[in-house]
Amino acid sequence: MPREKQGKRKTKGAPQSIVSILQKFLKTYEKRCVQTQTSVCPAIKRDLKASINHERILRKALLLESKGHTRCPFTTLELIDCKMDPWSLGRLGQALHLSSLHVLVLDYCRFTHEEIESILSGLENNQRLQSLSLRYCGLGPQNGPRLGSIVCHSAIRELHLGGNYLQCSGALGLLRPLAEYAEMQGKDQLAISPPDTGNPPPLLQARQRGSSPLNQIAESSRAVTVKHTSGKKRKKGIKKKIKDLIETGPWLVKLYLADNGIDGKGKEGENDLLELTQILTCLIKYSVHLKEIDLGNNVLGEKAAVDLLEALRARKTGKLPVLKITVTPQISSDTFRSIWKNSKKSSSTHKKKKKAKN
Repeated sequence: MPREKQGKRKTKGAPQSIVSILQKFLKTYEKRCVQTQTSVCPAIKRDLKASINHERILRKALLLESKGHTRCPFTTLELIDCKMDPWSLGRLGQALHLSSLHVLVLDYCRFTHEEIESILSGLENNQRLQSLSLRYCGLGPQNGPRLGSIVCHSAIRELHLGGNYLQCSGALGLLRPLAEYAEMQGKDQLAISPPDTGNPPPLLQARQRGSSPLNQIAESSRAVTVKHTSGKKRKKGIKKKIKDLIETGPWLVKLYLADNGIDGKGKEGENDLLELTQILTCLIKYSVHLKEIDLGNNVLGEKAAVDLLEALRARKTGKLPVLKITVTPQISSDTFRSIWKNSKKSSSTHKKKKKAKN
């Protein structure tokens, strides 16, 4: 009887489906390694083949945490449209603290507030992760301040949040500390030297530091850097660890907030939209590192669009790098066209470069 039952299971194709999935995953992994010109990890390939031969699911609970103990650490993790149970989310959150990830993509994974907290808790003070994508994950206004705090204390440079429902209040919670820091650093840059577009902004002079949270962020970033670089004796491997770490701080390069219900229809109505517009214009005027903002499919209205246009012009006057900004076309054609013109690179720049080469 037991043999007959086992035979029936095989005919239904349950083990075969596991095998086919693992085989497809192995082929995808090998193909991806070729595309990125990286080596296939022998341990991963061995474990996958063993799971295929034994017709069982591959289980590696300590795969991400093995930073420093494996020849092929993971730098990119994409879990798209996956349904993860609370235990898996908790494990992922814990693993993020000790991982070598530079990119984390969790698009189309619908999270509750508690579930997203499991993920975000692993990103606190993370000096390695540079790109975070949470598109269509069910984020709401309550997640905005938490995301803002994470960005302020991590190395995240690209934030993809399209397709959620942050609304004005959530976007305010996210962007307020970024805008305040950009304004503080931007004014300090103008007072001391021309803007530096290549690296994170220099830390404030000691005489200008206060007790505000943003100054504490700058101070903590400096402390981390000094801690890793000071000392006469250096062991082998320290330089590699320092290169892997990036100075934390709220200086985003790319911000995607398309289709987030950002309009004047929330609880606070027009007041929230007005405040958000002020925050956005501040960020546009002073952030020397921001290169792209996507606000598409959010009904900002004509007044907000005009304010953003004026901020773009002020940015251009201040000789900051060109900022690409996307807005919904539900505004006047003149304003939309002007925003588009002011957020694209000038063709004269390319002509001058060609002349210089000759």
